[in-house]
Amino acid sequence: MTRKRRRMLVLAVSAVCLGSAAALMMSAFSSSMELFIAPADLAAHAPRPGRVFRIGGLVEAGSLKRTETGGHPSATFRVTDNVASVKVTYTGILPDLFREGQGIVALGTLRPDGHFAASEVLAKHDATYMPKDVVDALKKSGEWNPASGPPPPASTWNTLSPAQKKS
Repeated sequence: MTRKRRRMLVLAVSAVCLGSAAALMMSAFSSSMELFIAPADLAAHAPRPGRVFRIGGLVEAGSLKRTETGGHPSATFRVTDNVASVKVTYTGILPDLFREGQGIVALGTLRPDGHFAASEVLAKHDATYMPKDVVDALKKSGEWNPASGPPPPASTWNTLSPAQKKS
């Protein structure tokens, strides 16, 4: 084999290895590209048990219950996108900005009983900021139509009422 052919062979093998590495890296990132999953999407496509993911939406009014578990503060609340809601349990100190009607994102896993066990809860940082995914969820649920004006202010989110149970 001549020098030129060896060089071309090394370049071809290097290109294949680099392409494979890039493809593996992109496939690894594809599942973690979502900021969060909305409760309606979770009801439609539940992830496999034990998979860590983020759920996002608004804290349903009247759903927050604070307790103590093993001497640590705990909270149970429901996260909704006004289409579906999911019960969330969290042990730890909630963020200062956390309240009913507030937009949040929680990191955790879905338990077999359908409750979301959060290991971390994040609240939005100020009264005017709204993540793009929350805007998309509000549009999708019909709570906001871009043609009718700007997104609803956070103060209107606090008027959410718990879902009425049908008898």
